Amino acid sequence: MLQSIFRNMQPVVKNLLIINVLFFLATAVFQNQGIDLGRILGLYYIGSSHFEPYQLATHFFMHDGFRHILFNMFGLVVFGNMLERVWGPQRFLIFYFVTAIGAALLHQFIMGLEFYEVTGSFFPEVEQLFELRNGAVYGDPNKGHLVDSFLNMKTPMVGASGAIFGLLAGVALYFPNQEVLLYFAIRMKLKWVALGAAAIELYAIVQDNPLDTVAHFAHLGGALFGFILIKTWQRNRSNFY
Repeated sequence: MLQSIFRNMQPVVKNLLIINVLFFLATAVFQNQGIDLGRILGLYYIGSSHFEPYQLATHFFMHDGFRHILFNMFGLVVFGNMLERVWGPQRFLIFYFVTAIGAALLHQFIMGLEFYEVTGSFFPEVEQLFELRNGAVYGDPNKGHLVDSFLNMKTPMVGASGAIFGLLAGVALYFPNQEVLLYFAIRMKLKWVALGAAAIELYAIVQDNPLDTVAHFAHLGGALFGFILIKTWQRNRSNFY
């Protein structure tokens, strides 16, 4: 069965799957050698001393655990194959990278707004964040984001989830009434799957759980950039890729 699935994959989807798995295996191997590839190739906030420009192009090949990569690669294979058959390899690859990087840019922008709200600067000094964190009163609602902001400066974003949400937006636009078996039990049209996923992300953002480490704005950013790019292509049908 697995051989049949792999044989029928579209070329770009297949290569992206292989690259992601190789990065995941390399992370485990290097971890045993005391090297944390997640901190090297993951995406830090642009104002962090750990930020490197290449992280914009590497973070979405990194994953935090088996479950993380399993769900993302499942989405890549299911949704990616559908779109690559419609667009062909070149346009699909453009779409994948635009949504992945677009998700990261929105995540960076939201983090910048949080830092500005707390410190009055989009690029605060680390010492300033230390002072704010050490002086934070956890019960004070006006200082609720101080610890989160400090941790965000030290924690990289990893994963292809932004691109996968972009693919989900794509299949919902092209195949809105196509039914899929959600969790192998619930049959649902793709348009409702996409809207439901967006609603869950919005709910999580509103909840603002301090223990939630998921980059929800990145997920929505991938879907947003995917939607905009598809609508742009549809308006300008004379361009082919």
